[in-house]
Amino acid sequence: MSFAILLGRRGHFPTPSLTVFVALQVLDILTTLLGLQLGASEGSMFLSRLMRVGPVAALLIAKIIAVLLVALALKFKRPRVVVFLNYWFAAVVSWNLVVILLTQLSDARRN
Repeated sequence: MSFAILLGRRGHFPTPSLTVFVALQVLDILTTLLGLQLGASEGSMFLSRLMRVGPVAALLIAKIIAVLLVALALKFKRPRVVVFLNYWFAAVVSWNLVVILLTQLSDARRN
């Protein structure tokens, strides 16, 4: 099978899932708050500036923006945006977990 045939063929695109989106938002909030509690810092410049109003308020503002993006994507019939956001937040949650793990390992080495 040639490379050109693979590029021309449209594969199955994942169905956007609002359940996955909501679950990832909750996991993002929980892992971010846990990471901050363990001494990690916020990696996003946007969120780190919002953190001046407080971590929970900053995260709620960010989640409102995410929900608005999904609502707009669905309104304008752009389901791929929802799928992209799900992949994006899955990566963010994974990154948060890595940072939590590294923070814990760093603390364990100091003790």
